[in-house]
Amino acid sequence: MSGLFVPSVQTANLVFVSGHIAKRDGQPWVGRLGDTMTTAEGQQAARAVAEDLLKTLGDLSRIRRIVKALVLVHSAPDFTEQHLVANGASELLIEKVSEHARSAFGVAQLPYGVCVEIELVAELK
Repeated sequence: MSGLFVPSVQTANLVFVSGHIAKRDGQPWVGRLGDTMTTAEGQQAARAVAEDLLKTLGDLSRIRRIVKALVLVHSAPDFTEQHLVANGASELLIEKVSEHARSAFGVAQLPYGVCVEIELVAELK
């Protein structure tokens, strides 16, 4: 982290979690969906990001629900399955915490060339 932001910020009963990038073996998970990666690989990357987001939230027993997830997918111009990639994260978030609102966008580039970045908002009990 560059030190210009923090992993999360709480205000009242909401926690805003900064964007987390996909990592594999502790390194940025580089790739572009529809070019160097398949949708299934993207789903695995999104799930890995969701695992890191949950670690940032800490004790899940204090979380009432996930309010919103924003999923950014490094995509080839003709790739249209961002929503399916995002399902990799949503499935884990639903399993561990709750259903949630979600947006999934294809983007031209992400930090370090990673394939997926996700941020979320959670509500505390």
